Amino acid sequence: MTQTSISSATALAEMLAATGYLADDGLATVGYLALSMERPLLLEGEPGTGKTSLAEALAQGFGLPLIRLQCYEGIDASQALYDWDFTAQILHLRSVEASGGSGMSARLSVAELESSLYDKRFLLARPILKALQQSPAVLLIDEIDRADDEFEAFLLEVLSTYQVSIPEFGTVKADTPPIVVLTSNRTRDLHDALKRRCLYHWIDHPGLAREVEIVRTRLPQVPALLAEQVVRAVQQIRVTDDVLKPPGVAETLDWARALHQLGRAELDLASAAASIGALCKYREDTERVSAALARMLG
Repeated sequence: MTQTSISSATALAEMLAATGYLADDGLATVGYLALSMERPLLLEGEPGTGKTSLAEALAQGFGLPLIRLQCYEGIDASQALYDWDFTAQILHLRSVEASGGSGMSARLSVAELESSLYDKRFLLARPILKALQQSPAVLLIDEIDRADDEFEAFLLEVLSTYQVSIPEFGTVKADTPPIVVLTSNRTRDLHDALKRRCLYHWIDHPGLAREVEIVRTRLPQVPALLAEQVVRAVQQIRVTDDVLKPPGVAETLDWARALHQLGRAELDLASAAASIGALCKYREDTERVSAALARMLG
């Protein structure tokens, strides 16, 4: 399936479900609107709530390439757009020099030689340029809140026109706008200008029934009883005030998978303690969650 049009929010939810991603009505609706209006989709929420996974599910469902731009502190436009293959350019110059004054190289003017250095074959496309060139594609701009204001302004410009200008090469414009998903863990507030360009949705941790359904869908080999016990335990841990990093759905899946790997059909204290590293990523949380599990299962 490579057609990116979708008839309704229900149809989108069904397509995502076929990939193993269970979207609630709110997410399916805003996702449908983003697709039909050709607008970027900005997803905010706690880590592990399925923001990145949505982009992966869209790419899988539509049969499109997933192009990911991982943001970080200090990222700039050149690292997101393009670079020139300097080594290949040098080899090209040496090849011209080695051919001496004979043949085609003898007829190349200085301007033509300089122009040949910026041929398409020397252009190294970074994620955003690659998405424009390969579109239709899914462009995932992950953790945009880690980048700075200047990079946000650059993104706003690109997402407004879906084109970029390369001085030595020319303008590259997407024939079809890519499906753009931006994610943020809200470590800082994004600027209103970027938010206005996007459709916005906050993804929260799922409720008990939906999270059980997610585990059963993604891990059908895990016994139903174990899946429900794991989810109930995780849901209780999330509301513990002193946990540094509440576990997300990704950790729930990892923990259920680990317990199943240990051959458990239901949750018990010994196996929970042995597999705690799949659930907690901080030493302090390991201690606190182990104590909480002892109270739950003891």
